Amino acid sequence: MLVESPMSTVSSLSSTAFDPRPLTGDLEPALAAIRNRWRCEATTAVILGSGLGDLADEIEEEAAIAYRDIPGFAHSTALAHKGRLVCGQLEGQPLVVLQGRCHLYEGHPLLRITFPTRVLAALGIRTLVVTNAAGGINPSFTTGDVMLIEDHINLMGFGNQWPAPGTPAENRTMPVRKLPVYDCELARQAMLVARQSNFALQRGVYVAVTGPCYETRAEYRAFRRLGGDCVGMSTVPEALTAAGLGLSVLGLSTITNVARPDAPQVVSAEEVVEVAASALPKVRAIVHGLLTAKF
Repeated sequence: MLVESPMSTVSSLSSTAFDPRPLTGDLEPALAAIRNRWRCEATTAVILGSGLGDLADEIEEEAAIAYRDIPGFAHSTALAHKGRLVCGQLEGQPLVVLQGRCHLYEGHPLLRITFPTRVLAALGIRTLVVTNAAGGINPSFTTGDVMLIEDHINLMGFGNQWPAPGTPAENRTMPVRKLPVYDCELARQAMLVARQSNFALQRGVYVAVTGPCYETRAEYRAFRRLGGDCVGMSTVPEALTAAGLGLSVLGLSTITNVARPDAPQVVSAEEVVEVAASALPKVRAIVHGLLTAKF
C-alpha cells in the first residue's frame, strides 16, 4: 500500500520546471517544431507513464525532440519521465511516443497538461494509448499486473475548468458523455493480444487524484467503495481531451503495489518505477498487437 508519503519525484517546483512562454493554447508553433524534424504520417501515439519509458527505445527512431524544444510543452520533473517526443517506426508502422508526461501536482495548469494531446490530434493521430503506473485497490490484483481501463472516476477537481481555461475556441473539447471515453474495440483487441501472449490483462476502473501525496488507508477504503480498482495521478486529462477530439483511446495501468489498509506499507517513488518497468513486456505486447492490427 502507498501511505501518506510525499512524492519524492517532486523535489522542487522551481521556475525552471515551467515553460516561460505565453500560455496561449496556440498549436501552430508546436506543430511547426515537430514537422520541421519529422514528416508525421502516424495515426497512432502512445503516452508512456512511470517505468515504461524504455518502450520508446525500441522504435526505429527518426526524430527525438525534447519537450523544452516544443513551444507549449511543459517540462516534466517526475522521476523517470525523460520528456521527449519520439517519432519513428515500430512493427513497420509510423508511431509517435511521448516519453513521459507532466502532472497537475507539478504545478502546471490544465491547459498545459492537455496541450500535448491536442498537438497529437492536430498531427493526425486517431488512436491514443495512454499508460500509467497506479496503486492497486482491487484485492484480487497482483503487483506487476496490467489493468485495462474500462472507465474512470475523476477526483482531480477540474470538472468546472473544462475546456481548460485559455483553450482557443477551435481547439475546445468537451467531456464525452454519450460514448465511452475508452474505446471498446481497442479494449477487445488488447484482451485478444493478452490471451495470445499468455498473460492476464486485468480490467477495471481507474481513480484519478491530483497528488502529490500517496493515499491514506481511509482513502483507499473509500475509493474501493466508490468502485475503483486502482488509483493514480494522471491519464484522465489526456483521455478526456483525446476522446473529446474524436480519438479512440486505450488506457493501461501498471499495478505497482496492492493496497492492504490493515497492513500499511510504505512504497517509494523509485520502487514504483522499478515495478512498473517489470510490466513493460505486457504493455509492449499490446502496443505491438495494436499496430499489427493496423488500428
